[in-house]
Amino acid sequence: MTDVSVEDITEETDSPAETTTARPFSLSLSTSSIPSTPPITIPSVPPVAPVVSVADLEPVTEPVAEPVAAAVVKGRIKVADEVVEKVAALATLEVAGVADLGSGLTDAVQPIRERAGARRGPRGVSAHVQDRTVAVDVAIVAEYGHVVMDVANEVKTNVARTVSRMLGMRVVEVNVNVDDVRLPGEDHPEAPAEP
Repeated sequence: MTDVSVEDITEETDSPAETTTARPFSLSLSTSSIPSTPPITIPSVPPVAPVVSVADLEPVTEPVAEPVAAAVVKGRIKVADEVVEKVAALATLEVAGVADLGSGLTDAVQPIRERAGARRGPRGVSAHVQDRTVAVDVAIVAEYGHVVMDVANEVKTNVARTVSRMLGMRVVEVNVNVDDVRLPGEDHPEAPAEP
């Protein structure tokens, strides 16, 4: 059983306002009634590897060379009109409803190019490159059964998208001229032989 005793002590002074009361207590414990217990032994535990989190791991990397500042290389890039014309011709022929390229545009331009000694581009396509902008004229032969205006709009969109993506140029204009409509069963006209 445990014995606890508390004593009250009062100090008196000359004036009643200065009287203070302190209440210290003393504690005395008796352990005679607590049965003795044998000491507890903890079995030895083998050491456990420490837990390592992913954040604690350092990545193993090979030494990386310091990035070299991108050197500015001077020069200019010129894309020939014929390159743009070939890309535009292929983009035109990808569109459903286009039977072939027309011939109206290059008939007027071709003699001028031949006199200037320029290479011949695909028939039906003419391009003009200035700085990083392009203007393209395309002549097509539409297939019968397709809506001609839808085909022409799709040609415009596909030529602008393809030239812009492949050549990195801004396409400012694509003009589409529908020269003819190919009827079902109509043979492809033979191209004139090159001299």
